[in-house]
Amino acid sequence: MSLSLMAALALAAAPAKTQPYTIQDQVSMRRISSPSASPDGKRIAFVLRSTDLEANKGRTDLWLINADGSGLRQLTHSPESEGQPVWSPDGRSLFFLASRGGSSQVFRLPLDGGEAQPVTKLPLDVGAFVLSRDGKALAVALEVFPDCPTLECTTQRLKTRSQQKNTGRVYDKLFVRHWDTWADGRRNHLFVLPVDGGAAPRDVMVGMDADGPSKPFGGPDEFTFTPDGKGLVFTARDVGNSESWSTDLDLFLAPVDKPGTPRKLTEKNRATDTQPVFSPDGKTLAYLAMSRPGFESDRLRVVLRSWSDGKERVLAEQWDRSAGSLTWMPDGKSVLVTADDMGQHPAFSIDVASGQVRAISGKGGAAAPQGVADGRVIFLREDLKAPADLYSARADGSDVRQLTRVNEEALARIRFGDYEQFEFAGWNGETVRGYVVKPVDFDAKKKYPVAFLIHGGPQGSFGNRFNYRWNPQTYAGRGYAAVMVDFHGSTGYGQAFTDSISGDWGGKPLEDLQKGLEAAIKRYGFLDGDKVCALGASYGGYMINWIAGQMPDRFRCLVNHDGNLDEKLAYFNTEELWFPEWEHGGTPWDKPEGYTKHNPIDHVAKWKTPMLVIHGGQDFRVVDTQGLSTFTVLQRRGIPSKLLYFPDENHWVLKPANSIQWHETVLDWLDQWAKGGSKKPSVAPLAKEAQ
Repeated sequence: MSLSLMAALALAAAPAKTQPYTIQDQVSMRRISSPSASPDGKRIAFVLRSTDLEANKGRTDLWLINADGSGLRQLTHSPESEGQPVWSPDGRSLFFLASRGGSSQVFRLPLDGGEAQPVTKLPLDVGAFVLSRDGKALAVALEVFPDCPTLECTTQRLKTRSQQKNTGRVYDKLFVRHWDTWADGRRNHLFVLPVDGGAAPRDVMVGMDADGPSKPFGGPDEFTFTPDGKGLVFTARDVGNSESWSTDLDLFLAPVDKPGTPRKLTEKNRATDTQPVFSPDGKTLAYLAMSRPGFESDRLRVVLRSWSDGKERVLAEQWDRSAGSLTWMPDGKSVLVTADDMGQHPAFSIDVASGQVRAISGKGGAAAPQGVADGRVIFLREDLKAPADLYSARADGSDVRQLTRVNEEALARIRFGDYEQFEFAGWNGETVRGYVVKPVDFDAKKKYPVAFLIHGGPQGSFGNRFNYRWNPQTYAGRGYAAVMVDFHGSTGYGQAFTDSISGDWGGKPLEDLQKGLEAAIKRYGFLDGDKVCALGASYGGYMINWIAGQMPDRFRCLVNHDGNLDEKLAYFNTEELWFPEWEHGGTPWDKPEGYTKHNPIDHVAKWKTPMLVIHGGQDFRVVDTQGLSTFTVLQRRGIPSKLLYFPDENHWVLKPANSIQWHETVLDWLDQWAKGGSKKPSVAPLAKEAQ
């Protein structure tokens, strides 16, 4: 045997070199999404995202795997992105969206060989689509001017605007801007057209000044063909000038083969109705509904509507969880949903006859459950130490099998921190839960600095899931222990627990955070209670500003991402007004006390903790002037501070290079104050000079 061959064999036999988890690992992870089971349930198509660091964006391709986990293969290799796979009724081809040729259109890929061919060649981008049950018709979402009778009218108007020298826009109602986009008069409308061509697409929402699917995050789960293919049921907020302060999304039924005004199906409910999906036999329409108008975090109940007579009933009314990701099992005897649940996010099966609820996926986070062959369920599953992969289980939750390992090579060279859920007596002695994530290469004899992570929402949860924006493993890989508390207002602990934060942003949650941190420090001896930095985004960023005035001597440093400084002013420059109106009890002129009760700006004179402020210039939810104002306070008071500003990011930091910069800046800030020799100043120098 040659020396070179011996060396190669020795290298192959040696254990792979591993390293602690880093932000570079995080942005490079492959992300699986959108699983779609074939009609016979024997194959599963899905989307896999990889990161192109050179192009500074993610790229997506379609993959296929057998339901037993065998036969994995990549279906598309285009440099452009593909997504939203939908099976043809005969299971011989896949429909999907692709941005080939510079425009997002629907394509069809024959699975027995051959290249994907375009199904649509429209002059506008297709944002989402659904296929009729017989496979003969498509419904596509296009952004158009509602008063335009043709697609060419929209394209011509856009061309004319681009040639004008003046750039001013005139508005006569809200929204002026939404999430990260300025309104220009266009709306998402749904068009129906034959799969095989031969007829122009027809707008089934003609004249409606509303979006279907809803903006900014609505997708194909918000519209569906009726079982006979003659109608389209869709979700829209058609409320006129009250759109920016209304949560009244309704279900509408529109004919697809002839002109007609869409009929509102959920007229009686002034709260949200969404995600319509028909039973396999076509006799029942299931959808999700809230009951309280104006509240975006109300419990989503499963409603079953008899399609023949319109009679409705709520399924599993006593189940105190908020459902999502609604689908039917193939036999029509149960529906599948997901929901936050005690720090987990499982998939559940709900029996249609009895309302009995059964967890399927176990601990961790689940997404996109679907029924497949032999009564099994497929779903995506993740946890705090594992990014999402495709799994299957029996409908009773037994015999869980992992079908994919899309990051197997990457995970083999990464070391994660172990994690543990804990509980403590929070506000009013009520049980509150949280997580501790240990540092990588944990040594029980050592003390570790703490990254105290505060979730946004505020109706959210830092649960047992793998996050690509706020992942505690990035801190564990840098030598920190991460502590996360699901304070009052968090989801998954019953609707009353979620409701309790409204009108009390700085009360119960702050007490839970204080008690939770101290309970963790007392319970886990490796946490260094003298070296703690607190970090939060959105509501969590608000809480950082609130903590700065309420607990000025507790933390070594603070990190505030996209958080409000002045709740009253924030009302006047945010976009979705229903949110502050519900959370603070009304408008600032009718209920001013709701905006001043826990307003960080009223306590800046007590600030002294070093703070890193981060904000996105395209954030219209929490506008960038809130972050700039926070930095101004810190600088004027002489408090050690930095501002990291992203002119091209919204409420989230999405570009890979920006995500790397975000994490490196944050971790360096923590290192400076929680690890290094720097200590928090006891007096703000400029404030002292001003005296």
